[in-house]
Amino acid sequence: MTDTPHKPLWHFTLESLFSVKVGFDQWSFRITPARLLLLFLTLAAVGIIIIRLIFGLHAVSNLNDDWPWGLWIGFDVLSGVALAGGGYGTALIIHILHNKSLHAVSRATMLTSLIGYILVVAGLFIEIGRWWNFWVPFVSWGHSSVLFEVFWCISMYTVVQVLEVCEIITEKVFKVFHKLFVFILPFLLILGVTLPTLHQSSLGALYLMMDGRLHPLWFSPIIFVFFFLSSFFVGPAMIAVESMLSYLCYKHVTPLPVMRSLARIGGAVMLLYLGLKIGDLAYHNELPLLWAGDYESLIFIAELGIGVVLPLLIVFSPLANSRGWLIVYGLLTSFGVLFNRLNVVITGMARDTGSIYYPALTEITVSVGLVTGGVLVYMFLCENFNILGEEH
Repeated sequence: MTDTPHKPLWHFTLESLFSVKVGFDQWSFRITPARLLLLFLTLAAVGIIIIRLIFGLHAVSNLNDDWPWGLWIGFDVLSGVALAGGGYGTALIIHILHNKSLHAVSRATMLTSLIGYILVVAGLFIEIGRWWNFWVPFVSWGHSSVLFEVFWCISMYTVVQVLEVCEIITEKVFKVFHKLFVFILPFLLILGVTLPTLHQSSLGALYLMMDGRLHPLWFSPIIFVFFFLSSFFVGPAMIAVESMLSYLCYKHVTPLPVMRSLARIGGAVMLLYLGLKIGDLAYHNELPLLWAGDYESLIFIAELGIGVVLPLLIVFSPLANSRGWLIVYGLLTSFGVLFNRLNVVITGMARDTGSIYYPALTEITVSVGLVTGGVLVYMFLCENFNILGEEH
């Protein structure tokens, strides 16, 4: 019998050098070069946010009286709320309509939605001119203000989502409260499905005040309906994107039938969205603007073509039987909703404003840093709690 040779203490591999697992009692988190980059971007954003809070918006942004809303509202808030809307749509399909076959994605989607909404709240806070007055809507009841409803609704929904995720958290810590959260979860799910229908549409209703200012290709008396529908159909698309990222990071495979079923549900709503969009333009005699050949018409056609038509062709064809094509559908649809929100905030307002807005590098850094911070939090929770259906 021969002894197994022992490796010297100084022995290490390239993998151990660049992938260190840091543990703190019952918590652990792998440190890799990619995660260090994400951490650097997050800390850079935090530094810029501190400068913004001390010296004001003008110190770190290109926002002005002509452009009070820019990248932070278009990307961090309007797009963030929509892309995080997968939580309420999935909860409706799985828990309210009792489609248990899709349960495999419920926890990951719920967590992603919560992190998304926390980042939206952060974006709103950064955007407020006098940020120290953020508490005023809690005590000053502006019932006639759409923004008042958005503020309250997003705040309450974020709290509801925190309580929903507590049902997962208490499986490992504070276990004495787990039965309580299991008991109240059905009530939280009902509330969590109801609240987003309000603020998702209200964010679009803000632009009803822009009649005559927002370009007719994006303005509509039912713009709030378009915002609501797009926030619903982007949910399945985001789940497809998340499935790709979960596989790349954790080798976690989302069942193909689940991805396909969700994509076709989202596709049906997307088809309704497209029909209403074209019908609304025809009703208001705005269809000729589509072939005007100007900047706005080209951008609008690209938005619908890339973000709606191409995903529909994938979903309602044999391509939907391919995991790769479903991921392409998810990427295109998510990009289309993001493109739409930025077009409403920036492209559609450029002609009326008479000037061009370009986000400063610091604005871009803050937006990127918020996303990277959310990614780090998501990975930490996945590695320490039963999020993906198995312990990591």
